[in-house]
Parts: sequence; structure tokens; C-alpha cells
Amino acid sequence: MRRLGLLILAVSLSFHSLAAQSVPSLLKSGTQPQAASSASADPLGRATPSGTVLGFLKAAQDGNERTAADYLQMSAARRQSQGPDIAGKLKVLMDSAFVGSVRRISTSPEGDPNYGTTDQQTIGNFSTRDADVPVVLVRVTDPNAGNIWLFSADTLGKVPDLYENVEAHQVENKLPQSLVRNVFLGMPLWQWLALFIAIPVAFAIGWAVVLLLTIPRRLWLKFRNRPNLHSYSRLSKPLLVSFSALAHRVIAAYLGLPLLPRLYYYRTIGVLVSIGFFWFLLRVTGLTMQRLRMHAISGGRTGTGTLMVLAERLLAALVVVAGFLAILAILGFNLTTVLAGLGIGGIAIAFAAQKTLENLFGGISVLADEVIRVGDYCRFGDRTGTVEDISLRSTRVRTDARTELSIPNGTLATMSIENFTRRDKILFNPVLAIRYETTRDQLRYLLAETRRMLYEHAKVESDSASIRFANFDNSALRLEIFSYVLTRDANEFAAIREDLLLRIIEIVEKSGSGFAFPSQTIYFSRDSGIDKEKAGAAEQQVQQWRDQHKLPFPDFAAADKSAFRGSIAYPEPESATGGNRPEGMP
Repeated sequence: MRRLGLLILAVSLSFHSLAAQSVPSLLKSGTQPQAASSASADPLGRATPSGTVLGFLKAAQDGNERTAADYLQMSAARRQSQGPDIAGKLKVLMDSAFVGSVRRISTSPEGDPNYGTTDQQTIGNFSTRDADVPVVLVRVTDPNAGNIWLFSADTLGKVPDLYENVEAHQVENKLPQSLVRNVFLGMPLWQWLALFIAIPVAFAIGWAVVLLLTIPRRLWLKFRNRPNLHSYSRLSKPLLVSFSALAHRVIAAYLGLPLLPRLYYYRTIGVLVSIGFFWFLLRVTGLTMQRLRMHAISGGRTGTGTLMVLAERLLAALVVVAGFLAILAILGFNLTTVLAGLGIGGIAIAFAAQKTLENLFGGISVLADEVIRVGDYCRFGDRTGTVEDISLRSTRVRTDARTELSIPNGTLATMSIENFTRRDKILFNPVLAIRYETTRDQLRYLLAETRRMLYEHAKVESDSASIRFANFDNSALRLEIFSYVLTRDANEFAAIREDLLLRIIEIVEKSGSGFAFPSQTIYFSRDSGIDKEKAGAAEQQVQQWRDQHKLPFPDFAAADKSAFRGSIAYPEPESATGGNRPEGMP
């Protein structure tokens, strides 16, 4: 009942407001710019064919037959004596027998070449039981008003005969005469009553049509065993408005409304249908973009999901603007001036909001390319931090110093960004400085054992792992390790790096060597030097490799590398985090 009441209120208010409009306002909105000067010269608005027809209908509807006679082509004497009678009969014919579209009558002083010449226009026909007579307007020169359009004398000569053949409404013979004789805004009271009674009937018809349209969808969902989402019920309301308005339009066609109120009524129905249609488009756009956004987010494309929100708002704005322009066109406004104003205003806004638009399109490019996402740890120039929010104007970053860094999206789109979160593995690349007293075989032992440890470690990529004697520094022998740790988490990498460094220290100690100091050191105690026992053991091991032709230089054999792979468990079995022992290890 609430929806029915709102629909009745909307129809009645719209129809009443349109019916109360004056013809000059209609002419002002419907006349093209080049006709403005001519129309203003004639106080009756007869400079255009449309102005003549609407002005005549308005004057006759208000009961001003003498003013209506000024729209007819006849002599001054005949207009004075017969003009009001002919105007009254012509009004009846226009209301009951006219076949044509008043909206398509030309609003140009020169007329429409598709309907005649610059001096004569055929705007429609009078259709009766016996004949179809064209309704013709002619362009004449008036000494006071200039070039004006009038109903032609030929058409007026046939009006009396046609008037006799007009059939009265059969319904009017069965209704109280008070409803037939009393007129409000150009229509008898019985037609107003019929229009309001038709509203609940049209509402019921519209509801039935919407219900029928949902049946195939429900059957399809039942066949596919899919749930009936309640969000789709939101589409029924705009469809109900459009179908109810169309049903009311069909019912009103049998009432024989007068021509001028009929024009206002058709505009009202057109506005309601347009509102329902563009409302439906808004709902469909919203539901579609929501589904696309959820699909993108479920697939891990958060940036695309955020971009969908922007796209939804832009599409909604376009639909609203298109609906507004469509309603203006239905009401008879000239859209040429409106669109020109929108173009000039858009250029002015573009110049005034240049930086804002730059940041807007920068945000769109960042979200579309998904260069960064919320939660990513990145380097922006010389600053590093975690992305907290990506808006349409700027991107906010929480730096390592816990300060908030705001970067305009226009700047961000042209900036080199290093995304640490997107890396698939982390580089482990320490440089070892070994004492110069280390012998060659000690160095070979250290290199071989460290390389083996990298191959064996479960968290190190063995295919790319390597350690090489790289250079002689001022105070040390330089050994460089290049390997990748198989993790993307920075905290886990820190733990694995710690484990690898501890194992390297153990290997260096077993080799009998040690780490060199980066600068000169003055020893106040006697230097114990190199451990001769461990040095001998290392040299003996290298000699054994040499005798067995298994010297691991320049690298271990492929079979040995395959055997090494993953033999070091990480974390260690004794670790509190519950490390797993490799297969075969007791």
C-alpha cells in the first residue's frame, strides 16, 4: 500500500505540474536558438508550427475562443463573426479525431522539410468514419507579428463537416452530467477519475509482469541447484515502476484524452518509464560490479577489487546524468544548449582540478596495474615502509620509523617502486673475510664444507647456491657466498640467515682458520697462531680427496650434489619450533 500510494502521488503531482505549464514556457524550452528572435516578435508564439499548435490548444482549452481564432487563416471580418465557433469545433476535432504526434511538429520557423515546405506543413490527419483529412499549417506575413504560422483555410473549410461526424464518448452518455460537463485543466472530471482508478489496476498489471519475468530465473536456479540470492529482488522495484507506467498508458489510450492534456500525460508517463529504466540500470550496474569485485578479491587481486569500487561510482554517475538528460528531452527541452554548457563546464573543471585529475588517473593506473597492494612492504625512492591505504588521491605508507608517509598518486605513478613482498625468495649473499695465514688446503676445506652445507640445507636453493674465493683484500682472504633462501617472509629469513651464519662459523673453526680483522691489530699477548692439529687434519682430508680423485673443485660431482640435497634438517631436530628430521636420519 505504501508503494501504491507513492506511485499515485508521483503520477498525480507530475501530471498536475505538467498540465499547469504555460505555452510560453513550452515554446521557450522547445524552440531552437535560431527561432528565438522570431518567436519573441509574436506575443502568441506563432513563429513556429509547434508554437501555433500548442498556443491554439492552450487558448481553446482555457475557453478563450477569440484568442484561439487568431491562430486560424481567415479574414478579419470572418474571424470576428465565425472565428470563435470554428475554433471551438477545431478544438474538438484536435482532441478526438487528430492522428499525429504533437511532439514531432517542427520548432523551427522554416518548418521541417520532411513534412512539407518552408511555407506549408502537414502536421497530421483528421480521421473520421468517412474520410481522412490532412491538417495543414501555412506560413503568412502579418504586418504586426511578421512571419507566422496559421491553420490553413483549406483545413478550416472542412472543419464543420468533420465536426458533424465526430462520435461522442459512449461512456459519457451513461455518466452523471456533472462529471461530463465540469472540466479541470482541460479534461472532464470523469477522465480524471478514470485515470486515478487506473493506477491500482496498472500497478497490479505491472506486478504480474514482473512476477512472470522472475519465473524463468527461478526455474533456472532450481535446475542448477543454486541459491536464490535476495539481491536480485532489488531489480523488481524499478521494473515495477516502468511496467506499471506502460500499463497505465495502455489503459489511458481508451479514454480519449484531449490533445493538450494527452501531450502532458504522455510526457509524465515517459518520465516515469525513464526513471524506472535508469533505476534498473543503476541496480544492474551495482550488482554486476559487486560480483566482479568479490571475484577479484577472492582471486587475490585486491587492487582490481578497489578499482571496481571506483568504476561502479563512475558508471552510476554516468547513468544518473544520462537519465537526467533523457528526462529533459522527454519534457521538451532543447539539449543542444545543455550539452554545450556541460562541455564548457567540463573544460573549466578540468583546468581548475588538473592536479586532482592527475592524482585520480594516477590512482587508477596504480590500482589497475596492481603494482602495490595494501600490506606490501616496498621502497619508494629512499624511503621504505608498509602500504596501509590506496585512495583515489594519495597512497599512505607506514615507514620503518613508524611515521605516516603520504604520496600523491600522480607522483607514485611515475616513481620507481621496489616491492619486497612480491619476491619469491630472498638473497643470502654474505662475504667472509678469512685470515691470511690460512693455507691453500685449509681454504679448500672451508670452501668445500661450506658449499656442501648450502647444498644440504633444506631452506637453501641448491641449484643456485655457491661459495667462491673471490679476492685478496688488504687484511683478509675474501670468500663470497651467493644463494637464495626459500622463503618470502622477512622474519623467517632472519632466522634462517642466523642458522646459516652459525654453521659457517663452525666450519671456519673446524678448518683451523679464523676470521680476519678489518684493520691492523696490536696483540699484547702471545698469538697462539694457527691450530696445527686442526690444520693437519684439514690438509689430510684434502689429500684424501685428492688421492680418491674426489677433489671438489671447481665443484662437487652431480651425484654428490643430489645426495647432499636436503640432508641438513631445518629447523634442527632439537629446535623448540618442532623441526622435522630428514629421511634416514636417526
